[in-house]
Amino acid sequence: MSDDITINIDGIDTSVPRGTLVIRAAEKLGIDIPRFCDHPLLEPAGACRQCLVDVEMPDREGNLRPMPKPQASCTLAASDGMVIRTQLTSPTADKAQKGVLELLLINHPLDCPICDKGGECPLQNQALSHGHPDSRFTDVKRTFPKPINVSTQILLDRERCVLCQRCTRFSKQIAGDAFIDLQKRGAMQQIGRFDATVLGFDDDYQLDGLSDDATALAGPDLPVGPAELDEAGDTFSSYFSGNTIQICPVGALTSAAYRFRARPFDLVSTPAIAEHDSSGSAIRVDHRRGSVLRRLAGNDPAVNEEWITDKDRFAFTWHTAPGRITTPMVRERGTDGFRGELREASWNEALQLAARGLTQAANPDTTTHAGVLTGGRLTIEDSYAYATFARVALGTNDIDARARVASTEEEHFLGAHIAGRGVTVTFADLEQAAHVVLVGYEPEEEGGVVFLRLRKAARTGTLRTWAIAPFASRGLQRIDNSTLLATRPGDEATVLHQLAHTDEAPAEIVDLRTALHDAGKDAIIVVGERLAGVPGAYSALTTLTQATGARVAWIPRRIGERAALEMGALPTLLPGGRPVTDPSARVDLAAHWGVDTLPSQPGRSTSEILAALSSGELNSVLIGGLELADLPDPDAARNALDVADFVVSLEVRHSDVTPYADVILPVAPPSEKAGAYWNWEGRVRTFGQALTTNALPDHRVLAMLADTIGRPTGTHTLTEVRAHIDALGPWDGTRLETPHTPAPSHIALHQGEAILATWHLLLDDGALQVGERFLAGTAKTPVARISADTAAAIGVTDGHPVTVSTPRGSITLPAAITTMPRDVVWLPQRSPGSHVYTTLGATAGDRVTLTPGTPETEGKDQ
Repeated sequence: MSDDITINIDGIDTSVPRGTLVIRAAEKLGIDIPRFCDHPLLEPAGACRQCLVDVEMPDREGNLRPMPKPQASCTLAASDGMVIRTQLTSPTADKAQKGVLELLLINHPLDCPICDKGGECPLQNQALSHGHPDSRFTDVKRTFPKPINVSTQILLDRERCVLCQRCTRFSKQIAGDAFIDLQKRGAMQQIGRFDATVLGFDDDYQLDGLSDDATALAGPDLPVGPAELDEAGDTFSSYFSGNTIQICPVGALTSAAYRFRARPFDLVSTPAIAEHDSSGSAIRVDHRRGSVLRRLAGNDPAVNEEWITDKDRFAFTWHTAPGRITTPMVRERGTDGFRGELREASWNEALQLAARGLTQAANPDTTTHAGVLTGGRLTIEDSYAYATFARVALGTNDIDARARVASTEEEHFLGAHIAGRGVTVTFADLEQAAHVVLVGYEPEEEGGVVFLRLRKAARTGTLRTWAIAPFASRGLQRIDNSTLLATRPGDEATVLHQLAHTDEAPAEIVDLRTALHDAGKDAIIVVGERLAGVPGAYSALTTLTQATGARVAWIPRRIGERAALEMGALPTLLPGGRPVTDPSARVDLAAHWGVDTLPSQPGRSTSEILAALSSGELNSVLIGGLELADLPDPDAARNALDVADFVVSLEVRHSDVTPYADVILPVAPPSEKAGAYWNWEGRVRTFGQALTTNALPDHRVLAMLADTIGRPTGTHTLTEVRAHIDALGPWDGTRLETPHTPAPSHIALHQGEAILATWHLLLDDGALQVGERFLAGTAKTPVARISADTAAAIGVTDGHPVTVSTPRGSITLPAAITTMPRDVVWLPQRSPGSHVYTTLGATAGDRVTLTPGTPETEGKDQ
């Protein structure tokens, strides 16, 4: 039996699924009913009353009877036989809509010429199409002090608000960050910050400002005050607040960075893909006179729907910040090897010097002496160009794009189960799954819209989420029906092994094992890149998936990780998951690239390349988009580059590689080139060039360098590169073997010692957030998380400074007492005052020492 029903709208019969809202049924027929509060991704509210329509319903005898007054079409579900008349055919509906609009405009300010929404404002459009031609209001309009600083990034002009409640519904339903809400009643009702006297908090509730760290990040010259506390008494730090600006139908919510900078009709818009995480969210880049002024979320139901993180929205100023490199630079060296000053050079001179330095160091007929290191944010085309350049121009497999903790076990797992497999798990699969297990992955901090999809699925469906982690993060707590399997860093492999094998295990592990067996393919295990630092984890994961039938989704933190894997920018893999040790794979690729042979020896990983540079086994390196601070041991990386004979760096702006580079070749940032990203699903996400400049993409610079060397790679143009990639075809030969690595033994700790847990916060000290001080003001304040037992053992209380140290250095942060395993301490990986890799030289699972800190050292790396 069909669930479709038949209704009539403006004299047109149409069939729609039972339960369809009237406003959606009208959209299906192309009938536009004006609205403000309605949004297809938010629950109906009927708040603005702008979508009123006349409705007639059949009674038991089938006679049509009109409802006594117009109904809100955004909340009314269609029923069989219903007759709806919109403003197009009903004078009553038309009059009701005009009346509502007139009421909304009574207190609305007439400041359209200076309003940020002017030119793209639904209120303007509907006042013109559905409103009265003249105003009958002659009294003084209501005003409020403005703007209210909801955060350092989000400003609120209350007098423009039409009380549609889109912002409050988004914050509660979608993000789970209820930071603004309706206040008061009647004519004084408004959207505003939470207020103790209005919402019934305790009398001693105070509105304090940002922490000193966040204020320092935001900058001393903010045009607004500090951020306010949210309803829980915490400084508002939502990662998704910028979406409220975009869905606001008027100019009530604005961005501190964009406010008063341009009118929408002055902007040129270009569809693009966000570069900040591996989701590949659709965005729109708006620019004017050669400068990007704002970015908006694109509408892509398959990936990010209509939402993006604040980092994707606001963190685009990094490539125009001071330090941009637009001209090739070379460095003269003395006879003693002493590095001189960098100077500007022509492209021809820089390419000749780079080619000479690399070819003198790299001889494919003998021993390889050059390596290639890239970062994790390259496009598909650039990753392919680096992989090709390493094999063809340098004759080496010493290439690695993993600027993070990595392992051979991880590489073999990816080669066996991820590379060349296409799209196996999607965002839709996460929503429809019965169970999702998170291992080595924090979705809100490392995935953005992945978190929103999991929260949506748990809130509107039956998804149950499990996390194998040290503690329940704020993100996990906001995903309904979630369960934490509290695990010390380094013990993830043991838990995965227990899920696959052991009958004698804690009850919660037995529950999850049963759930995975029952769900089969309806269960998805999400693994993050941090799992590479846990020996035996991927081996246990492989056994678990074979035993239960659960599917695996590998979700790295950076957008370029999947492209690097698929395009062969790894030491043991060629494009498409072809092993470098497979003779037939090498023969096929050699013919494709127009060379006689390819190197057959597996290459070195990032850490091994740097170690070889230090020992002299390698004496030259080509670097592209690598931040040394991202590496597990930045000091060792700096020492390696310092003793290297020759360093070539492809950079957008000055970085921590610049002081060691002999040749710097400038390349284009994402907004100044076209290309494609490969998101974690395996979905290709193409984007166009927003700004026209003289900057060159990496693949073209590498092609020019290869031509100068005399070993062409044919990656000059986007069309050329994509033709090369398309001609490769799928690989159906042998793959890397599935890893079989034993889990490490449990670490025994001495008094005052703990196991380190760490991961990146979404907003931190990363290089791609440079120049966005308003966004920085919404970052979470760095803290050291420890359990109550651990705090008592070292004699600290909640908020008291605690010092985490290794022989390399120490970090002092306020203690945050958290429900987590004893003798574990969590630190943000790269936040103000907590640069774990640089300061401690330690990674997750390493042993550290805990001692009480002092106020003088709080928030400092030492």
